[in-house]
Amino acid sequence: MYLRPEDRARPNRMALRIAVVGGVGVTLFAILFFRLWSLQILEGSENLAEAKNNRTRSTKIVAPRGKIVARNGEVLVDNRTSLALQVDTSKLPAEEGARNAELRELGALVHMKLPRVLERIEEETKVVAAGAPITIRNDVGYNLIYYIEEHPGKFPGVTVEKVFVRNYPDEEEAANVLGHAGEVSEEELEEGPYKGLEPGEVVGKEGIEYSYDKYLRGTPGISRYQVNALGEPTPGGKLTSTPPIPGKNLKLTINPAVQRAGEAALAERGLPGAFVSMNIHSGQILGMGSYPTFDPTVWTKPLSNKEAELFFESEVSPLFNRATESAYPTGSTYKIMTGLAGLENGYVTGSTVVDDNGYIELAGQKFENSEGAVNGPISLVHAYEVSSDVYFYKLGARMWDTNDLQNWSHKMGIGDPTGIDIPDGFDGLVPSKQWRDQLYEEGETERPWSQGDDVQLAVGQGDLQTDPLQMAIAYATLGNGGTVVSPHLGMEVMDPAGRVLKEIDPGPRRHVDIKPESRQLIMEGLHLATSGPGGTATPVFGEFPIEIAGKTGTAERYGQQNQSWFISLAPYPNPNIVTVVTIEQGGFGAESAAPANKQILEAYFHHDLEKETEEETKETEESYEGEYEATTGEEEVPYEEETGEGG
Repeated sequence: MYLRPEDRARPNRMALRIAVVGGVGVTLFAILFFRLWSLQILEGSENLAEAKNNRTRSTKIVAPRGKIVARNGEVLVDNRTSLALQVDTSKLPAEEGARNAELRELGALVHMKLPRVLERIEEETKVVAAGAPITIRNDVGYNLIYYIEEHPGKFPGVTVEKVFVRNYPDEEEAANVLGHAGEVSEEELEEGPYKGLEPGEVVGKEGIEYSYDKYLRGTPGISRYQVNALGEPTPGGKLTSTPPIPGKNLKLTINPAVQRAGEAALAERGLPGAFVSMNIHSGQILGMGSYPTFDPTVWTKPLSNKEAELFFESEVSPLFNRATESAYPTGSTYKIMTGLAGLENGYVTGSTVVDDNGYIELAGQKFENSEGAVNGPISLVHAYEVSSDVYFYKLGARMWDTNDLQNWSHKMGIGDPTGIDIPDGFDGLVPSKQWRDQLYEEGETERPWSQGDDVQLAVGQGDLQTDPLQMAIAYATLGNGGTVVSPHLGMEVMDPAGRVLKEIDPGPRRHVDIKPESRQLIMEGLHLATSGPGGTATPVFGEFPIEIAGKTGTAERYGQQNQSWFISLAPYPNPNIVTVVTIEQGGFGAESAAPANKQILEAYFHHDLEKETEEETKETEESYEGEYEATTGEEEVPYEEETGEGG
């Protein structure tokens, strides 16, 4: 029988749909099956480890930094514990309103308004590494810990941590030397000596803290604990703990008595200035200070923008170390360089006499003695005694276009890196014909080098730029006979028990050949400057019981009053300490710097002066008793024995 097309059986559409859906289901099941097989069989061990990690958390235990002590063991910097309110910004609510609400309530707990809290977060985000918690406030109370622990869900990302902060028992003492420490920044993690550290670690930022950070910074510990599904620690969930390793201690060469005397002397004058006291044989810094100074405790707390401006933008910034980073003319204290260049290169001898009529004239320009003094015929030694500018003007003029004065200046350490073990700044400038002529060719100055430039340099003026530390090195080189020392503040690295692990002695940098007769002539002149009848510093040191050699300096600075300098080598004739003091706008060298220098020497020679005073008192008493017996024929009876009074 013939079937028409319309009579044939039609496919069941429902069955087709079921077949399609079933095929898709089988495919999905196969994918799921192979995925589960992969997770459990192929990646099982790895996933098991990750699952366990999701149940545990680890926190870093900060290591205390090592102590910094003076040469006698007196503590200059140690640590104290502080409670810090910290915020992990990644765990704050994403929505701005909820975020600000939490921060507003948090700020109220520590008496901070929301704008200040937001400002703190913004400021800290710029200086700490990404991922590190932001410290909102240090030194909060234990009540805050209790409150936050009692409301764990109310302040997500907020913790109160016990941290170590630096402690300064003597507040401002040696602040510019010690520097400060702080959390490592994002930039520091990417390059430099702190590259590769973890966010939140505390590192040295300036001064000794920076230079010896690798010793002072300890090794953090780790604490691992178990958490629940919300990431909160479970009761008794502590798993393991690796204790931190404290940093090593550092002993400095600083003599506390010298340091305090120098800082007090500067503070009494109340003008910007600096001082350096150094052993001329070893280069050990016995004291170094700059005024105005600061209390480094300020770095243990978050700084506001206004507070930061006081440090970084003030014209007399206390962070500026004038002992190592300044660029000063020195006035007449520079004359030892001129004298050495003249003697060693044969321009003068000890018997050379110059007629000092009060001035010299070059190309129509007069160069005069200070206050118009006229000294008449004068030798080198007496030129140092009375600080004759004319003598050194003429000597500088004779060395014009020879570079002899510049060469000897560099030999003595002027205009070169000092090598001191704290960060310093500008290396200084000894102006020369080559330097100025190049500037003239480049259109940076209005004239080339002239004879007047050498004349100015001969008395520490003109374009000379140096600092107290470089001058200390130069005078030490003269005092010890030619050894250019390496100034240093570090003395010993010790473990927490006080055992010495490393002695710090960089050794001399080089030796300069100075003829003994040249040294003797200049030292004799410097001695007369503090003790001779015409000595510029005799009014200050004439009665000082310790013989010293020294030189006053009065430096002219554009737009300011004269800057006062005094540099001493003591005791004379075989010194072991050089002391440099300079005071901006302090007037003549004998007015400000010399008396301040004397205060430092009194502290350094304290025991010698005490002993001498006792001996003088004993001699006076014995002399009086002898005169009494010779006059009366009787032995003097002490008052207590005569009256029965006393102890």
